[in-house]
Parts: sequence; C-alpha cells; structure tokens
Amino acid sequence: MRPAVLVVDDEAGVRSALTGVLGDEGYVVEVVDSGEACLERVVGQVFDLIILDIWLPGIDGLETLTTLRERDVDSQVVMISGHGSIETAVRAIKLGAFDFVEKPLSLEKTVLVVRNALRQRRLEVENRALRADADRRQVLIGESPVMVQLREQVAMAAPTNGRVLIHGENGTGKELVARSVHALSRRAAGAFVEVNCAAIPEELIESELFGHVRGAFTGAVGDRRGKFEVADGGTIFLDEIGDMSLKTQAKVLRVLQEQVVEPVGGRVGVHVDVRVVAATNKSLQEEIQAGRFRDDLFYRLNVVPISVPPLRDRREDIGRLTEHFLAHYASEYGHRVKTVNPEALAMLQAYRWPGNVRELRNVLERLVIMVPGPVVTARDLAFLETTPMSLVAPLVEGRRPERLQEARDRFERGYILEVLAEQRGNITRSAAILGLERSNLYRKMRAFGIRTPRQAGSVRTPVTEGADTSISDPS
Repeated sequence: MRPAVLVVDDEAGVRSALTGVLGDEGYVVEVVDSGEACLERVVGQVFDLIILDIWLPGIDGLETLTTLRERDVDSQVVMISGHGSIETAVRAIKLGAFDFVEKPLSLEKTVLVVRNALRQRRLEVENRALRADADRRQVLIGESPVMVQLREQVAMAAPTNGRVLIHGENGTGKELVARSVHALSRRAAGAFVEVNCAAIPEELIESELFGHVRGAFTGAVGDRRGKFEVADGGTIFLDEIGDMSLKTQAKVLRVLQEQVVEPVGGRVGVHVDVRVVAATNKSLQEEIQAGRFRDDLFYRLNVVPISVPPLRDRREDIGRLTEHFLAHYASEYGHRVKTVNPEALAMLQAYRWPGNVRELRNVLERLVIMVPGPVVTARDLAFLETTPMSLVAPLVEGRRPERLQEARDRFERGYILEVLAEQRGNITRSAAILGLERSNLYRKMRAFGIRTPRQAGSVRTPVTEGADTSISDPS
C-alpha cells in the first residue's frame, strides 16, 4: 500500500508543487488549505504523514499540531514556514513534529525529509506490532489459586510508581512478572530495560548502569549512555540484584534517592525518571545479616514485594502451560501441534521441576523437535524419572513384566496417594491439583482401595492394610 500524505497549506502554489513532486515519488497526496480542514479530514482517514504550514488562516499550524496529538493522531508531521525562527522550530519539535523545513521549499530537501519521516513512521508501526506480539506471548498462564493471587498483585502494583521487589526461584518467571508490571503501568509506552546483575563483570557494571564519558578508562573511546538513562521515562529491571557488589549497591541507592546518574569519569549528573523493578532468587534478609547486601537499599526496593511460586506449588497449571508451549514451538518450527496423552500428562505433573517453568518450556521444545508423531506418550518422557522410587514395585528376579494397564493403574494409584499425602488428605485440594471433580476422585479412590476416613476410622494418619489405604479428609 502506498503511503498517504496530507498537505496543509493556504498557498495554492505550494499545494500544487508538493502534490506533483510527492506524486512522482509514488505517494498518495491529498491537500487542504486550513487547520480546521486538516482536523476534519483526519477523522475519517489515516495519513502516514502530514505536511503542515505554521501560518494558516484560523487556527495556526502549531495549534493544529497540538490538537492532533491531543486526539492521539499518530501520523508523522513535518512543519513548513516562510516566517520561521529557531524558537518556532524548537517548539514544533517539542510538540511532536518530526522536522521543520523553511520556505521557499527546496523540493529535493523536502522529498528527503518526507522519506525519513515515513521511514520513522514505518519503524514505529513495526515496533508497535512487535510489542503487541510480545505481549500476547508473555502472559502469566495458570488458574491455580497462587497464580490468581499473583495476577491480582501485579494488577494492583502496576499503575503506581512504587518500586517492586520480586522473589522467586530460578526459572519461575520473575522477568515475565516484571514485564507484566511495566506493560500494565502508565510507563508502558516507555522503554523496558533489563540488566542481569549476575552476568556483568564487576569492573563493567557501573559503566553499564550509569554510562561513561570518553577516556574514563581504557577502551572508553566515546561517550556512552547507561541503562538508567536509556530507561528514562520507562522501567529498569535489575535482575538478580542479590549478586550486585556493595560498592555498586551504594551508587544505585544514590540514584534512587536523587534520581540523578553520574557517568563514570563524568562530573555532571543526568536527571532520570525511572521506575525500578528488581528481582532475586536469594533471601535478601539473610544476605543483609551476612553483610553482603545493604539494608537501606533493601528498604528502598522492597516497597511492593511480589513472590513468584515454584511450579511444584501450582501443578494444576502444568496442563495449560503444556498446551501453550507446544503450540508456541509448533508455530515457531512450522510443525503440527502435538497433544499429550493422559499418562504423559500425569508424568509431567508428577515431576518435581527443579528448573520450574523454564525447565518445562525446554522439555516441551525438545518434544516438539524430537517426537515424530502427533501425540506425546509416557515413553517420550522416560528421561524425566517422574515416579518416586517408593511408588515403584521392585521387580523380582524372574518375574514376568506386568501388563501396560497394570503399570498405569499402579502409577495412577501411587500418584493419587502422593498428592493426598502432600495435601494432608484434603480431598478438595487434592482433586483440584489432580484436575478431577471430587466425585471422580472418590470413584478412583474406591477403585484403587484408598479408603476415606469414615471407612478407615482414621482422622489424620494414613493407614495401609495390604493394598488398602486410608486418607483423612479434614475438609
């Protein structure tokens, strides 16, 4: 589709000249002679670029530009004027114009400015599309109680400017929570800048965070903006902040207090408006007691604490996560979307997932690549070692291997017993984790000889009588 350009000028000669030269460049050109007509035209039509004269009858070009931005018209705007000044040009740029061209117009220069403005417009459109795609991909998946609570915390914290400190094991999705906080905040249009404090060498982290001036150290061949300055107007995410040195902690604390960064080797501070979200897999209270983390920095960061649960505490979400990642990687690799049969899903739910969601994602990517058929089976997951050894009946030498259905029943019975034991016999919670209705769980318990407390006469303690087991249900 050819770019659409609207020319707004009260001089017929200028309108005619621009229509001709821009038409020759392949653009669709429309013209109006006033600011009022411009505002009417953009209501029903989208223009990639508006060329706007400053001196117009009625409302002038600067007023028109102001109204366009107030109405969220995102067209690029190039201002033109035969009576311009530096002050007028600066004001136009501050109001959101892309550039300013003086009359009499050099058609060659005007065409160049138009090309640059349209290139910028195209980049902005592509960037918005990429952000929208990233937002669709990066969602907090799960309907378990802990995930519902997590989303509620994010929704409450995001619209504020309060600093957020995210706690969680490796692989739980702390970065995803940080991005969600940014995406739902008033700073969503600003940058989200991530800094992995554990991955940057100590001698470089200050330059990375605060920038440096030319000659500040060996290899500093030019000035460089730091991450805090890049994130101005947006959010900076300090991941694994528990690994930051005490020296750097002191400088970060100063930035939080004064909102000013001082580049390495520089003498002039730079004011920044940045929201700080930090994350750690360590107990910062323990780090403070050990003298490895500053308590004053902790109190500055810990305005809104958010804890991300490990995957083993939200097993009921594994099915949804599995569907999500299988569809994602099938799309990425151009494969048909695979499904997981019940036995394989039970194995995924039984596994402890020490690497949390990151490990689950990697396993599912492996399955998309390596499993040739459309269905993932328990055999494809043999490498996980999901079944606790206490639930595996020992093979007696010379014993004939059991049939598949017997193995399935033994595994299912053992897994139900494990979940019931973890939930202290609470039938309601156990059914939720297993993804079953209470009535279905009771039927399976009867089929596998797992007795209810009334049947066993037990209140708290599991009782085993041969193949018969009692589980209490305090709910």
